[in-house]
Amino acid sequence: MNAEQFFNQKTILDLSFFNFRNAITAAYFADQDLSILRVNDNFRAFFPILGNVTNASMLDVLEQLGVPLEQIEVFRTGLEKDGSVLLPKVAVKVDGEERMYSLLSAYTHDSDFSYLNGVQGQFVDRTDEWALRRERESLLEQKIRDRELIEEKSRQLENLANRLAKYLSPQIYNSIFSETEDTSHTHRRKNLTIFFSDIVQFTDLSDTLEPERLAAVINSYLSEMTNVALDCGGTIDKFIGDAILIFFGDPDSEGEAEDALKCVEMAVRMRERVQELQSVWRKKGVPQGIKVRMGIATGYCTVGNFGSDQRLDYTVLGSPVNLAARLQTQADPDTIIMDENTLSLIEGSVKTRPKGEFVPRGFSRAVRYYELEEFSARARRALRHQMMHVGAHVEVTLTDNSDIRAAIEELREIQNKFERELSSREEEG
Repeated sequence: MNAEQFFNQKTILDLSFFNFRNAITAAYFADQDLSILRVNDNFRAFFPILGNVTNASMLDVLEQLGVPLEQIEVFRTGLEKDGSVLLPKVAVKVDGEERMYSLLSAYTHDSDFSYLNGVQGQFVDRTDEWALRRERESLLEQKIRDRELIEEKSRQLENLANRLAKYLSPQIYNSIFSETEDTSHTHRRKNLTIFFSDIVQFTDLSDTLEPERLAAVINSYLSEMTNVALDCGGTIDKFIGDAILIFFGDPDSEGEAEDALKCVEMAVRMRERVQELQSVWRKKGVPQGIKVRMGIATGYCTVGNFGSDQRLDYTVLGSPVNLAARLQTQADPDTIIMDENTLSLIEGSVKTRPKGEFVPRGFSRAVRYYELEEFSARARRALRHQMMHVGAHVEVTLTDNSDIRAAIEELREIQNKFERELSSREEEG
């Protein structure tokens, strides 16, 4: 005898649905064919557009709520296959406002009361939860976009800084990027050693060479001189065509004597490097090679940023700058001339000979000057980079430090070629 025969079906259904009536979710109960038998008050409150859904198919109800057909099919097949289904995100428009629900449904089984066998389910209003999730996702997306923007701006700034570094001496570059305050109008009076060099008869050279060859020659020359200057700690003020203006003692100084000593060391190393590269420049179309005059003067200068609001130049002003340029004009090709002030600072480290005196333009009295004959090896603070090698059979000359690795690879190729040639000849013999 079945227990359901002793109980009223409506009473049992009402009792079994008691908890649904008091649930805060939109609950429903349908038979096994998905025909709705019961809904609670919240169901009607959630979906007032449905009206009376008793005996309506749950599939039709979902369609009437505007649930996409794909989701309805997932709902139906999920129940059939697994006995339960969860639709985590069901968008429904209620009174013109889109609200978000999750729908959980499952088949029920009761061996005593067959009319309790059916489908129980509930809509849970997750509108606020999804709104918070969207806000969190939006914030996360914005954070990702901000990070990508910061990274892109960082790359742009890095590229800009790398390009800017080519226009400034490392000392000036580091000074600009390390300062937290605007020092663009700061000027100082300092005792500096000034270096000025010029290529002999460069005007004739520029008139005879094609623009591409001229650019290759002058760029290689300035690159090599720059490497030497930076290695010796000089601050490159500017290039004026083929002329180079460099000063020692600002922004960093190791003392006036050491600044002057490093300047003279730089001049000697530049002269040696010019000699090493003569064969290279001859191959580039300069048959007579390049000869350079150099002048060095020491004295008090005003150093800082000079210019307009639109463009500033970190440079030095003062009579020592003019004197270095005038001394350069008095020098013979491939010689180094210095004034008395410079000589007095480094007298024990150099050997010079007097060259005479002259009254430079803009000066009121004569200036004595001296030609450098010998620079004490003991005074040199760094080993000279040897960029040329001449052997019994092979001559290697590099115009740039970056060429070293390429030269090594090229020499290896030459070695392999010669070894193959030698092996072939031995086999023939």
